[in-house]
This record gives sequence, C-alpha cells and structure tokens, in this order.
Amino acid sequence: MSDIEELRRKRMQELQQQAATQQMASHEEEQARQQLDAQKKQAMMQILTPEARGRLANIRLTKPEMVDQIELQLIQLAQAGRVRSKITDDQLKHLLKQVAGQKREINITRR
Repeated sequence: MSDIEELRRKRMQELQQQAATQQMASHEEEQARQQLDAQKKQAMMQILTPEARGRLANIRLTKPEMVDQIELQLIQLAQAGRVRSKITDDQLKHLLKQVAGQKREINITRR
C-alpha cells in the first residue's frame, strides 16, 4: 500500500504545482490587461475632449465592442500623426455615424 500512497502523494504535488503555475499565469495576464487599460485610458485623455470622453463612456454601457473599435481607430490615428488637436464631441459623433453606418440594416415586415 505504501507504493500507492507514494504515487498519490506525488500526483497531488504535481497537481498543486500545476495549479500554482496556472494561478501565477492568470495573475500576470490580469496585470497585463490592467496595464493595457490604463495606457488606453491615458491615450484617450490626450486624444479626446472631456465631452467626447463622456459620450464614449455612455456608449460603452450599451455597445462596448463598438467603443473598443472606435478607441483602437483613434489610437491608430494618433500614432500615425493624423490627430493634430483633441477630437471634439462633434467630430466623435461623425466618427460614430461612420462606424454605425457600416453595419447592415435589417428590416422585418409582418404580413
């Protein structure tokens, strides 16, 4: 029986090591995600006016994937040097209309 107990003990140690490794990896991923979010927030503060940031925050409540897409576009424009001054609320509205217009409209008629 000691062989079986020894195997169980070794297996338990292996499982504990795997769990600890996975926990550390997930913790590192979480830290990286938080750092990326902080960088994105900082970039948005430099690119957008306070009114435009407020509008994006409101839209994020209903369409977070759309806001992520807009933020990515804005960061790319800023990195390319195409943003000369802060983007105003009106400019953001125009950009939002362009992104929203890309989606296909679905009409349902009842008979």
